Amino acid sequence: MDRIRVLAVASGGGHWKQLVRLKAVLDAYNCHYVTTIDGLPQASHISSFSIVSDASRNERLLVLKLAYSISKIILKEKPHIVVSTGAAPGLLAVLIGRVFAKKTIWIDSIANGDELSMSGKLAKKISSKCLSQWKHVAETSGVDYWGRVL
Repeated sequence: MDRIRVLAVASGGGHWKQLVRLKAVLDAYNCHYVTTIDGLPQASHISSFSIVSDASRNERLLVLKLAYSISKIILKEKPHIVVSTGAAPGLLAVLIGRVFAKKTIWIDSIANGDELSMSGKLAKKISSKCLSQWKHVAETSGVDYWGRVL
């Protein structure tokens, strides 16, 4: 049987830093990374990656372009699991992953210490597993807490 294939998705900046903190775990699988800034995967010694454009909820055409890009990546890479630490590319990857019947894991950003992010609240409804990096946020939001990435 093939090794489990994972698609790990995060926008640049803090979301990417948190995802890369999981690299030692993710690299035990056949992992393909997706981010929004070229140079980030190379700096983290990642060779299997794709770069996509970023988008916000106010940029509908860019969101459609991003959704198309992520759909193409999912069809090409055929992941068993989609993991994201956040922002628009990650949320779309979780949504599209679910459409393609993939298991999905959303890890809400450590920066959200008072409540789930807006993306986290949406991911809670669509992901297979939604996690907060804050125990008290997990308890009040009805998501799981498995510890912190940072």
